Amino acid sequence: MRYLTAGESHGKQLTTIIEGVPAKMTLHRDEINESLLRRQKGYGRGRRMQIETDLVEITSGVRHGETLGSPISLVITNDDYRHWESIMGEDPISEDTKLRRVVTKPRPGHADLNGALKYGHRDMRNVLERSSARETAARVAAGAVAKILLRQLGIEVCGYVKEIRGIIAGEKNQFTIQEKQELSEQSPVRTLDKQVEKQMMDAIDEAKKAGDSIGGVAEVVVEGMPAGIGSYVHYDRKLDGRIAGSVMSINAFKGVEFGIGFEAAEKFGSEVHDEILWNKERGYYRASNRLGGFEGGMTTGMPIIVKGVMKPIPTLYKPLQSVDIDSKEPFHASIERSDSCAVPAAAVVMEHVVAFELARAITEQFSSDHFPTLKREITQYRDRIRNF
Repeated sequence: MRYLTAGESHGKQLTTIIEGVPAKMTLHRDEINESLLRRQKGYGRGRRMQIETDLVEITSGVRHGETLGSPISLVITNDDYRHWESIMGEDPISEDTKLRRVVTKPRPGHADLNGALKYGHRDMRNVLERSSARETAARVAAGAVAKILLRQLGIEVCGYVKEIRGIIAGEKNQFTIQEKQELSEQSPVRTLDKQVEKQMMDAIDEAKKAGDSIGGVAEVVVEGMPAGIGSYVHYDRKLDGRIAGSVMSINAFKGVEFGIGFEAAEKFGSEVHDEILWNKERGYYRASNRLGGFEGGMTTGMPIIVKGVMKPIPTLYKPLQSVDIDSKEPFHASIERSDSCAVPAAAVVMEHVVAFELARAITEQFSSDHFPTLKREITQYRDRIRNF
């Protein structure tokens, strides 16, 4: 499985093309829309979420509720495009009109300046339109298809907020993954810990009042993945490495860890590694899960636990120092519309990019042309490793 996205933040539409989804898999548009609407929720979001209602149109690869095995194309129309057509339209315009619309002032923390240097754009709108986090809607659409595939194989994925600006949610390991899914949906900040929910919301309000932004930590947990998915043979087939790369590719993410992650640096080996046990019902399992469900680039069969660190988003009401690329004069960059905290929404994005990497690994490792065959092979594999 692989996917490609296209589209600009204020362009006509976002497009996702997914290749490699097995044929004869049940796929309904409503399930994809559910994921897209979840991405738009979250305390601290800006006005853009009220302007756009992200709903998908499936334009190929699905017939009568089942996948065909051919590429699936998904389209999300930008409702606000009518106000941007003169700015973002594909047809040529006069030089005088073009000059009046040029963006020459790069915003600190964004791709504006680096993208302009790389591609030679004097008008940095050519950079900021594509580098915008709006593109994550297209990635969530791809991840939604992956989540549907995983769910039909008995694998569940859940993303939620672990921390916002130093306010840390308590461990909630007593909850089932279904309960975690429900709790995160009920929370405005997508946390499982009701005791810190209000503190997180107050921190977001304080940042917004100060014209600033705050970041945090999102966590994704996956249950039902069998052991041995991924590979130790080549560096680029290690599944935890792929997942880490996918999380780091989300806008504003700056760190990834599995299980206890960086905390392992402070501990003895005896306090880090997970002892191996066996019984007839479960087969091989671990006494603990400090490594977050991975050993040697492969799944252990324990829940996958991955955290992603999101920096405060750089689009601020509070001005920051920058330089106009044409005049070379200093100026203070500021913006009128922004999220003060996007961590709750980013948890949804992270959930979906992780899901896609898991689905991709499964379709690489097992027969994936025909979904009923894939499902049968997964069942046989689970039986084999349980009785190994």
